[in-house]
Amino acid sequence: MADATHNLSLEEMDRQSVLHPFTQLKQFAAGDLGGPRIVDGGQGVRIRDTKGNELIDGFAGLYCVNVGYGRTEIAEAIYEQAKKLAYYHAYAGHSNEPTIRLSDKILRKTPQSMSKIFYGLGGSDANETNVKIVWYYNNVRGLPEKTKIIARKRGYHGGTVFSGSLTGLEIFHTAFNLPVPQVLHTTTPHHYWQAEPGMSEREFSKKCAADLDAMIEAEGPETVGAFIGEPVLGTGGITPPPEGYWEEIQKVLDKHDVLLISDEVVCGFGRLGSEFGALHYDMKPDLMTVAKGLTSAYQPLSGSIVGERVWRVLEQGSDKYGPFAHGLTYSAHPCGAAAALANLEIIEREGLVENSKTAGAYFQKKLKESFEGHPMVGEVRGEGLLAAIEFVADPASKTRFDPSMKVGAQLAAACVSEGLISRAMPHGDILGFAPPLIVKEDDVDEIVARTKKAVDTVTDKLVREGQLKAA
Repeated sequence: MADATHNLSLEEMDRQSVLHPFTQLKQFAAGDLGGPRIVDGGQGVRIRDTKGNELIDGFAGLYCVNVGYGRTEIAEAIYEQAKKLAYYHAYAGHSNEPTIRLSDKILRKTPQSMSKIFYGLGGSDANETNVKIVWYYNNVRGLPEKTKIIARKRGYHGGTVFSGSLTGLEIFHTAFNLPVPQVLHTTTPHHYWQAEPGMSEREFSKKCAADLDAMIEAEGPETVGAFIGEPVLGTGGITPPPEGYWEEIQKVLDKHDVLLISDEVVCGFGRLGSEFGALHYDMKPDLMTVAKGLTSAYQPLSGSIVGERVWRVLEQGSDKYGPFAHGLTYSAHPCGAAAALANLEIIEREGLVENSKTAGAYFQKKLKESFEGHPMVGEVRGEGLLAAIEFVADPASKTRFDPSMKVGAQLAAACVSEGLISRAMPHGDILGFAPPLIVKEDDVDEIVARTKKAVDTVTDKLVREGQLKAA
């Protein structure tokens, strides 16, 4: 469809005017990638584009459209709030009713140690806020050198300067002059790839904790302020923690007076079958990061949830430094809060946390039945409605495919050809899944069946090309 002011199609206008994230810029701008796909609607677990194609969204946008598409009650809540009060700031003690009610509702769901919420717009800025809070906390305590933050290799915490540094994936660092010096990365808690032969999950968890302890000792405990981790690694491969991992990590943090930031951007609000990953794994967070499922992406909104022991120190900072000098223009945006309230009411009313637990268990079972033992599947893993299939050239020897083959990208493209959106995860040949929390068993069956067709198509192609041995 051309605009009246010129003869360009929407696709051509997009290529000439939009800078897309995570896109091969030159090829896309030249039209060599065939895009963009212009999405113009959705209902339930499906989206449709302007060419009339309908696809099952097996990744809920970017792990975020948890209540599914087409929820008019959220749109109406945004509309009603915008008519009444579209915006006012939260500086100097100003507030609005939806933000107050939302904060009360969230804190009733979090671990009891949580106390206050600072609002932003996305997970990246919320993690930036959490780091600033760690620094402020230690300055108030008279520990100004305690500024280093330890994350994990393959962890994902955002794409801004500091949150992108916390992210432990090279693609986020290359050519961006990251990571910044205050960030360190410790062992990836992935038993399949990182454990020594014969090592149990519990033994591997102890090794991860020992590696963290050694890093803190080497850096000097007086210089390390916090450790940040996703309860389940997300973009780094959708990897649940090995048995006993968070218990062992907490011992090290307690030993060295290091805060724990639980990055709940993906796991929060039901994706694991629990309200939060911290509750699912009995973590003891001092700070929590939330976004995505908070509004199911119907509006941008994030939160930095501050634990009681940190909050008490922040209060003391008022006497030492005056007003808490951190804020964003759109902090506690009333339309975002209204969307979040409507979203959380849907999750509660429809029992979507419990559905994530039961449908998630069914999903994990079906994936394992369909793909374990496949000639190029190394591991099927997941928790709740987070799942991944990792592909290797030889499962027996754990031999990876040559990265130049781009097997993961081929698999994701084959899924799209079958009418399914999955995600090729970075730094490996991995298909990731995070469907909306509203999925039913019939939806799961369809997702798995379409994935199986796509995997078989790529497997047959690799065999024909001599790049994979026939089973």
